[in-house]
Amino acid sequence: MNLVFKKSIFPPIKQNTHPGIEENMYPKPIYDDKNYIATGKLKDKVAIITGGDSGIGRAVSILYAKEGAKVAIVYLKEDTDALKTKAEIEKYGGHCILIRSDISVAKNCVKIIKTVVKKWNKINILVNNAAVQHKSKALDKISNFQMERTFKINFFSMFYLTKAALPYLKKGDCIINTGSVVAYKGHKNLIDYSSTKGSVVTFTRSMALSVAGKGIRVNCVAPGPIWTPLTASTFSGVKLSLFGKQTPLKRAGEPVEVAPSYLFLASNDSSYISGETIHINGGEIVNG
Repeated sequence: MNLVFKKSIFPPIKQNTHPGIEENMYPKPIYDDKNYIATGKLKDKVAIITGGDSGIGRAVSILYAKEGAKVAIVYLKEDTDALKTKAEIEKYGGHCILIRSDISVAKNCVKIIKTVVKKWNKINILVNNAAVQHKSKALDKISNFQMERTFKINFFSMFYLTKAALPYLKKGDCIINTGSVVAYKGHKNLIDYSSTKGSVVTFTRSMALSVAGKGIRVNCVAPGPIWTPLTASTFSGVKLSLFGKQTPLKRAGEPVEVAPSYLFLASNDSSYISGETIHINGGEIVNG
């Protein structure tokens, strides 16, 4: 990767739309290394990426497509971002379909899997990446609805999609889940979000053991502070302007810096790795 990353400076302006619109962000996240040379690591593979329209999901979608995968992007309602990501993939000669769906609903997840299988006759890679987070000052400020909704989107969707996809996954295929640094260190203002990410880590480890006999690998990526629409729509003011400064590298990461870990876990380079978590967090040590 030949990109040069400087210390992050973000304007203290919060987006009003959640989980955020990348097209409305400033500065724009860096999601593509235009000097990247692909080697066909995912040639003829079919990948499903939830939240693939923006942020980390966009960077992963584009990188997967560069490496030869056909990509199905699942998103909630951010049509502008999704169409831009699809256009970027097609610019590189890749194949992409967009699926607009609320993955907190079990029947929608089943439909997503069937749609992809009908289109490309198989699934090789499932990336459970979509999530929401809401800043709350204390536990009593978190409504029952918010707690349940956060779990439905961040965790139950992972259960629904994995369950629906498993019958189509074969030896050599894989599942990659997006965790978070807060699954290990916690966050006083993101109690519900942190709790879902802790569940993601445990789900990853348990599923890895469950499907090991079938030759299917299950791993996790736990990002630290990354400049994405989710961040811009969660924090504001001084908190946003200082985003990422607490890390040893003294800056937030960019989506393009996270995507290679998803490629590694999806390719044969990681053929002997399962049940593990890769930490992309600017140098924070979490011992997890």
